[in-house]
Amino acid sequence: MTHHHRDHGTPSQDGGHDGFARTDDGVDLAYQRRGTGRTLVLLAGQANNHRWWDGVREDFHAAHSTLTLDQRGTGASGAPHGGWSTRRFAEDVIAVLDALGVDEADVYGTSMGGRVAQWVAALHPGRVRRLVLGCTSPGGPHAVERDGGVRRALAGSDPVAVRTALTELMYTPAWLARHPGPYRTLGDPDMPRHARHGHLLASNGHDAWDALPSITAPTLVLHGDEDRLTPPDNVPLLTARIPDARSRLFPGARHAYFEECRQEAGAVVRDFLT
Repeated sequence: MTHHHRDHGTPSQDGGHDGFARTDDGVDLAYQRRGTGRTLVLLAGQANNHRWWDGVREDFHAAHSTLTLDQRGTGASGAPHGGWSTRRFAEDVIAVLDALGVDEADVYGTSMGGRVAQWVAALHPGRVRRLVLGCTSPGGPHAVERDGGVRRALAGSDPVAVRTALTELMYTPAWLARHPGPYRTLGDPDMPRHARHGHLLASNGHDAWDALPSITAPTLVLHGDEDRLTPPDNVPLLTARIPDARSRLFPGARHAYFEECRQEAGAVVRDFLT
C-alpha cells in the first residue's frame, strides 16, 4: 500500500474540512469530511457529486464522521479521458482514505456507489469494517436489469422528459408533492460530456459477481421495493453471494429510498453500524 502525503485539507463553512487526494494515475479527487468519530464513507450514484448525500449525511454524525468524495468526472474532481470502471472508482476511494490516514472505515454506497463499494470491500477487506449497499446490483449477466421501458425513457432525446422520468424513478408522487425540490440525485449538471459517458460505461460494465464471496465485512443490503431503476430482485442475489449479509426492504419506496424513507433508513443503518 502506498501512503500518499497526509492531506489535512481546508476548513469548510460547516465545521468540516475539504481537500484533495491525488490518485496513482494523477487525478485530483475532491473530498468533504464532516463531523467527528469513526469514518463513514458515503458513495453517491452515477454521474452525481457528493451533494447526493446533503439531505441525510448529518443523520450519521452522532457516532461517525462522514466522508464524501466527488468521484472522478464530477464536482471539483479531475475528469480524465479514460479508465472508467467501478474498480477504478474503488481504488479512488482507497486513495482518499490513504491521504487522510484512515486505515479502516465503514462504507455506505448507493446505486453506482454501491457497485463501487462492493469492490472496495472485496479488494481491500482490511480497510472496511462494515458495509452498507443501497439500491444496487452485482452487475454482469447474473444481475436483474431495469426493464426496456425505463431504459427507453432515460435514453430519450428531450432533456426535460428524461429529467421528469428520472425524478419519478427516484421518488414517489406523494413525496414529490411534499418536496418541491431542488433534488440532489438527478446528476451533476456541470459534468463534461465525456465524463458522463465514462460513468455510464463504468456502471454498465460492473460485474462483481465472482468477487462478492471474498467480502469479509458484515454487510447490510437496503432497497426500495418499488425501485424500477435498479430492481429489488437484486437484493437476494447480493445477500446470497456475500457471506455475512442481511437485507431490509422499504415498502413503497423507489430508488432514492435513503431520502424518502430517511428516518427509517437512517435508523437501520445506524443500528447496523453500532
